[in-house]
Amino acid sequence: MASEGLHEPLQLLDEAIIDQHRARTSLCEEFEAIDWYDQRVKATSDASLAAVLTHNRDEEKEHAAMLLEWLRRHDPVLDGQLRTFLFTSEPITQVEAEVTGTAPGPDEAPGTNGSESLGIGSLKGAEQ
Repeated sequence: MASEGLHEPLQLLDEAIIDQHRARTSLCEEFEAIDWYDQRVKATSDASLAAVLTHNRDEEKEHAAMLLEWLRRHDPVLDGQLRTFLFTSEPITQVEAEVTGTAPGPDEAPGTNGSESLGIGSLKGAEQ
């Protein structure tokens, strides 16, 4: 098989799906390499080795960014999600709550608009 991790028969997939799979697999590999380099930089006591490893790690970050941008350009839903969440300063869950309409209004305390409720209503005054 040309690419590991396909879950459906190759003949059922079109070239666009195969290319997105290639990009996603490569993105995972870049993040894995970043993680390995981060660990090695932290573990070494040799400053010159740490400098080389840091340089290599940062090149992997460039590769990851390039792949993410390619994926964004080829996946409209991912594009929308990235436009929603990237480069924001609010807590990430607050951004999501604002997008979904579950954020408290300006006069409400967090958790009082029902967004954090189990949806079972109040038991006060319930007949026994």
